[in-house]
Amino acid sequence: MPRSATAKVLLARLTLSSKSLRSFSSSVDTAVEPIRGLDLGVAHSKLLLRTVASLRSSAELRAQGVSEGDSRKMNMCQAINDAMRHTLATDDTTVVFGEDVAFGGVFRCSVGLADEFGAERIFNTPLTEQGIAGFAIGMAAMGHTAVAEIQFADYIFPAFDQLVNEAAKYRYRSGGEFSVGGLTIRTPCAAVGHGGHYHSQSPEAFFAHVPGLKVVVPRSPVQAKGLLLAAIRDPNPTLFFEPKILYRSAVEQVPIDDYVLPLSKAEVLRPGNDVTVVGYGAQMYALENAIQMIERDMPGVTCELIDLRTILPYDAETVAQSVNRTGRLVVAHEAPRTQGFAAELAAEIQERCFLRLESPVERVCGLFVPHPLVFERFYMPCAVRVYEAIRRTLTY
Repeated sequence: MPRSATAKVLLARLTLSSKSLRSFSSSVDTAVEPIRGLDLGVAHSKLLLRTVASLRSSAELRAQGVSEGDSRKMNMCQAINDAMRHTLATDDTTVVFGEDVAFGGVFRCSVGLADEFGAERIFNTPLTEQGIAGFAIGMAAMGHTAVAEIQFADYIFPAFDQLVNEAAKYRYRSGGEFSVGGLTIRTPCAAVGHGGHYHSQSPEAFFAHVPGLKVVVPRSPVQAKGLLLAAIRDPNPTLFFEPKILYRSAVEQVPIDDYVLPLSKAEVLRPGNDVTVVGYGAQMYALENAIQMIERDMPGVTCELIDLRTILPYDAETVAQSVNRTGRLVVAHEAPRTQGFAAELAAEIQERCFLRLESPVERVCGLFVPHPLVFERFYMPCAVRVYEAIRRTLTY
């Protein structure tokens, strides 16, 4: 086929895809625009603790004893910086390193730390992800608290052998005599709007298959600080995936004091009775918007929204308890659908809740293609796609 003809076919397909994103599927019985009348996105999210009053109303932060203390407005980048600062100040064995971290890193998450704590504790490494991971394992094995940064999650794969075959197995193969529990790998992940196929990937499912690791993905500044401090202090090597689009866009009142949030414990953000909707990271805001649309267009329906936060080991019990009440489950993530983490959760819930399910588990995920650049919006599991999945499961 001539190149011009191929381009016309592709354009026609994309036009149809665009129309499908703006309209309901054939199963929907009202032809209205699903987004009408709603303010969408992180900027308008009700999940964020934007005020001191909302911070003090957080049961989880009250349990940590920090809800009544001083707080400061921070974006997620600043909250991560604050977590590392607390660790460096309270643990003399802590070292922070990676490509360009000494001057603050490409996203500025480590800005100011080298000036405050010195070049021996905050330093740059060569451009070698395998070397960064190997060096971090060695530091942790010698008793240091190693906080290493992989500049983009897309480039963590050269370090895959070190993390999977060394860090994850270190304690096991030594019969508990040796440990690298002081190892934390931080890395920016997921879509950012212009990253293309080398700066937009979500590789968490690769590591969720590995016993011996923990895998954490925060959704907000308050969560990022508490979960990162918990990850650094956990006696297991931990991968901390940071949705880079939230670095500046998610802003909350964050407690100044030191606190940790529980790993491997999901959080129920919105209670509901008719369908359970589960995700993690930046995807939580698309889920929130989809729920708003459903509850507007289907009066009487309520959706339970759950943030997994940790996907290895993940909190299947909280999800199962919810699905046993609602009878329906929708899972969403940015990574491709095929072999994605949603498949694991769907299988687990099918085993635990089979006799209570009212419809098949729905998965709303990225497409099974390399993450595209100009066509990113077609790839993303956006609020409209989640809306249609919730609607399908409710009308099954």
